Amino acid sequence: MKKSKIFKVTVIMAAFVLMLTACTNSGNKPNDTETNGQVNEPVEVSTVEITDVHGTVTVPVNPKNVVALDNRTFETLSDWGIELVAVPKGVMPADSPYVADESIQDIGNHREPNLEIIAALDPELVIVGQRFASFYEDIKKIVPNAAVIDLNFDVSEATDTPGENLVNGLKNSTMALGQIFDKNEEAKQLVADFDKAIEDAKSAYNGTDTVMSVIVSGGDIGFSAPHSGRVWGPMYEIFGWISALEIDGTSSDHQGDDISVEAIAQSNPDWIFVLDRDAAISSTEDAVPAQDVIDNSPALKNTTAVSEGRIVYAPADTYTNESIQTYLELFGDIAKALAK
Repeated sequence: MKKSKIFKVTVIMAAFVLMLTACTNSGNKPNDTETNGQVNEPVEVSTVEITDVHGTVTVPVNPKNVVALDNRTFETLSDWGIELVAVPKGVMPADSPYVADESIQDIGNHREPNLEIIAALDPELVIVGQRFASFYEDIKKIVPNAAVIDLNFDVSEATDTPGENLVNGLKNSTMALGQIFDKNEEAKQLVADFDKAIEDAKSAYNGTDTVMSVIVSGGDIGFSAPHSGRVWGPMYEIFGWISALEIDGTSSDHQGDDISVEAIAQSNPDWIFVLDRDAAISSTEDAVPAQDVIDNSPALKNTTAVSEGRIVYAPADTYTNESIQTYLELFGDIAKALAK
């Protein structure tokens, strides 16, 4: 064989070896997948930047193994068909589909939660808020690879703007969940409906009627104070309500502040707004329906609110379901009642 032909064959063979080597190295790249001998580039996971009370968090879109602990989000997630792997069933509405689903693990209530369950599930996202806000740092430590978002907002006696915080908190949380679960249009519609419900309730109030807001628990009536009282408090700021009674040293206690029925009667409110705490807690043995407590109170029967039937009851599950849907329903009920 002539030297020129030998040289050509050598070059061709060398080139072939280089091609084989290149293919072998490419196929060994981390995260690459091979299908029918073809190497595919790694698939990038879509993410969104969510701002919570602690800062900005990068969250995968449509995450897997989602743990939800915020009572203000359960109904939204359920309505959108979002699958969850763990929830605190003991502090959720009994009719929530997440409570009935045995495949969803129960981490217990916020007093003694079993956080190890969360770690074992290896979630991509944990939604913290309200009752579980104080466990934020603990949860971050046990699931360092997960996105942990805290959707809590302050409506306690510690803030000067409970009404603003409630409105913005519910709207921002809804929009954030819409981004995370690719439900942006649904989130926008909820927020638009919420804004309209606020305007309707605000327009229906005449600006002069006095309001008494209470929490009924175990047959007792507690005072839900303007601004700081559970559920009702922020609404005094939102709607400009005039309180029938002012008391110093009030709180956001879940059973309301101590107050005598006589004090309520003496304030003679034009309206009484009632949260039935026991209606949302089926295990409460000494529960008495709030309506029975109000209707059967001799001291209240001669007040303007009772004698004229000006009483509004929050939805039965409100105590464990302070979602944007709950407030939509409640604001609608308030608007209808005040407009009569």
